[in-house]
Amino acid sequence: MAKYIVDEAKRCLQCKNPACSKGCPVSTPIPDVIKLLLEGEMNKAGKLLFMNNPLSVVCSLVCTHEKQCEGNCILGKKSSPVQVSAIENYISDYRLDVMSLKPEKKLQGNIGIIGSGPAGITIAFILALKGYNVTMFEAHDKIGGILRYGIPEFRLPKEVLDKLKDKLIELGVVIRPNTLIGPVLTVEDLFNDGYDALFVGTGAWKPNKLGIKGESLGNVHFAIDYLKNPEVYNLGNKLCVIGAGNAAMDVARTAIRKGVKQVSIMYRKGMEDMSASQYELDFAKIDGVKFELYKAPIELTPDGVVYAETMKVEEDGVQKLVHVDNSQALFECDSIIVAVSQGPKSNIVSTTTGLNVSNNGLVLADPCGKTTKEGVFASGDVVTGARNVVEAVKHSKQVAECMHEYVSKKYENMQ
Repeated sequence: MAKYIVDEAKRCLQCKNPACSKGCPVSTPIPDVIKLLLEGEMNKAGKLLFMNNPLSVVCSLVCTHEKQCEGNCILGKKSSPVQVSAIENYISDYRLDVMSLKPEKKLQGNIGIIGSGPAGITIAFILALKGYNVTMFEAHDKIGGILRYGIPEFRLPKEVLDKLKDKLIELGVVIRPNTLIGPVLTVEDLFNDGYDALFVGTGAWKPNKLGIKGESLGNVHFAIDYLKNPEVYNLGNKLCVIGAGNAAMDVARTAIRKGVKQVSIMYRKGMEDMSASQYELDFAKIDGVKFELYKAPIELTPDGVVYAETMKVEEDGVQKLVHVDNSQALFECDSIIVAVSQGPKSNIVSTTTGLNVSNNGLVLADPCGKTTKEGVFASGDVVTGARNVVEAVKHSKQVAECMHEYVSKKYENMQ
């Protein structure tokens, strides 16, 4: 592995105007990192990655690199791009093992972080490194949010998240597990207990429905629920997954690993329209997942999915998808998993006055993460809807700086 990493690093052209960095949502200084690696400065390379992106080790595994850094590598135009993801993972994983973290200095201020997904972890690292007292509230028993409970082990080993937890504790972050803010402890309770600012990063855990008959049947499940704990599900021998995103691929590939003999993905359009990354589609095919395309589910039954065939037509220069007449049929299967994205739950907003949300339940926040309630900030999926990890990191870095400015000014005004 090490030889492969070095060989890949040597392929980097060290472009003066690196397209790979421009293609990265958090502008990772890829040529600089690779240069340090080849000079034997592994720790400096790892520090550069971590300070730019506290979740670098995670992003190296789960980002859509073919659309970002690697997809913009100049070498990819004529041959294969530098495998930035592999290099980043090698350095970041090493750095996570050896780095020792301590705050820059001690600052006044207590920060409460509600939710420990990508956004919450990013905020916690940045503000704890600055020197604030940080307490993280997590509804589950372990931190990670969607990283732990929504991404399969074969894509993101849980050991990585455990290492991140250890580093947070090393920094002095207090983690309170199994604590759901809203029903018992409220946002007002936290402010009354002395928190100067709160960050809401509770993600999107409410599955979206198809809105068709049969979704409450015993053989029908939702992707976000299945991925939390697939061991408790008995899916039988034949499974139909309805959806076209990375979550649908994660469900399908997980089910195969759990012993389901035949797994099919049903989608109303074609392969070229799927939102899943090409990487995930390729691996789903390798794992043996079948694709039932141009089939729109219209009812879920104990025997399987009743669907109508679809086709694309052009009307007045606009391409539309229509059902084919008299094409209804039954796709037989033992179980059905609906994987059509998800939205936020209302545990916090329903118990907090002055915290406004959009029509679809997303918390309203400005580019700095400021919500409509004084002292409450938010970012990640609870603001944007279900997105990828690196986008949550990008926004959360900005929000962390805004929270720092807010709390520091608060104590300046007290003097």
